[in-house]
Amino acid sequence: MAALDLHIDDIGKRFGAIDVLRGICLRVAAGEFVTLLGPSGCGKSTLLRIIAGLERADQGHVRAGGRGLDAVAPKDRDLAFVFQSYALYPHLSVHDNIAAPLVMRELSSLERLPVIGALLPGAIQRKRSIQERVRQTSGLLKLDALLERRPSALSGGQRQRVALGRAMVRKPKIFLMDEPLANLDAALRIHTRGEIARLHKEMETTTIFVTHDQAEAAALSDRVAVIFGGELRQVAAPADLYREPVDLDVARFLAQPFLNELAVAAPIGGALMIGGSRIIIRDALGSGLAGTLAFRPEHATLAEKDHPGALPVRVTRIEHAGIDAHVFVDAEAGAQFVARISAERARSLRDGDNLGLTIDAEQA
Repeated sequence: MAALDLHIDDIGKRFGAIDVLRGICLRVAAGEFVTLLGPSGCGKSTLLRIIAGLERADQGHVRAGGRGLDAVAPKDRDLAFVFQSYALYPHLSVHDNIAAPLVMRELSSLERLPVIGALLPGAIQRKRSIQERVRQTSGLLKLDALLERRPSALSGGQRQRVALGRAMVRKPKIFLMDEPLANLDAALRIHTRGEIARLHKEMETTTIFVTHDQAEAAALSDRVAVIFGGELRQVAAPADLYREPVDLDVARFLAQPFLNELAVAAPIGGALMIGGSRIIIRDALGSGLAGTLAFRPEHATLAEKDHPGALPVRVTRIEHAGIDAHVFVDAEAGAQFVARISAERARSLRDGDNLGLTIDAEQA
C-alpha cells in the first residue's frame, strides 16, 4: 500500500474557555513513524482525533497527500484509528471483527444477509475477496488459531492484535494509534510494541502514535513530537531529543523518573560554581548570569570524597532497580542529587557514606 505524507498546519482547538491546542504545525513524511508524546491532558489525543475527523479544529488545516481533509468525512479519509479501549464487537468472532470494516464498506445491506446475499450478482466474489484479506491480515498478526474466538476469550495482547487487524485489513494510507498499549502489563507492552515496530517495517504505512511513555516513544519512532499544554515544544529523532532537549520542561519529562537540577551562577568565564567546585559545561552561561544546571542520573559519577573537582555529598538513600541502582545524595546548601550506578557498585555503599560527585560536563 502506498503511504501518504501528512501536513498539520496551525491547528487550534478550544473546549469552552480552555485552549487545548495552540498553533500546532507538523510535517510527517510518507511512511514515517511519528509519536505524539506528552503528559496526560496536553492535547495529543485531541490532535489525533482532529486528524481522524472525529473532532473539528477551530483553526488550521489538515492535508494528506496534498488533499485537504477539513471537509472530508472520517470514513472517507483513507486512514485507520486504533483506540486504547480496543473497541471490538463483543458478539462477533475475531474473524468477523477483522472483516467488519470491509463488510460495511464493500457489501450492501442486502448482500450482508445470509440467504439473499448469496443470490445477488457479485456478492459471492466480494465476500471471497474479504475472506482473503482477513486471511492475509490474520496471518501477518499471528491470529490464525484465534479466528473463531470471541473477544471475551482473548488476552489483552490478543485483543490489541485484533484491533490492529481491523485497522490493517482496510489497507489505509495512514495509521492513527491512541495509546494502544496503555491497558497491557509491562511485559506484554514490550512484546506488543515490538510487533507494532515489525508491522510498520513490513507495511511502511505512515503512522501517528500517541503515548505518554518515553521509552515507548523512543523504541518505536523515527521522530517524536513533544507537546506541553497544547503547544508543540520540540520535534526530533529520539536520540537527538535525549541529547538536546529544547527546554527544562522537555528535559524533565524525558528524564523520568529523575532529573537533577540546581540554580547556579556563572561568575568567571562561564564556569558554573557549585559549592566550592568550578564546573565548565558545554553551554556555559555568560559571566555573571544565573541559570539552572540540569543533568541526568546516568551523567553523575560517585567518586572518593577527596576526588579533585568533585562536589562533596552524603548518601541518604539507595534504590535498587535490577542491574542498576539510584543513589540519592545531599550536597552543600541543601542541594539533592541522584546518581545512577551499577547494582554491584551500590552494594558497597551505605546511607551516610561521604563521597564526591562529578558531572559529565558534555552532557549537562
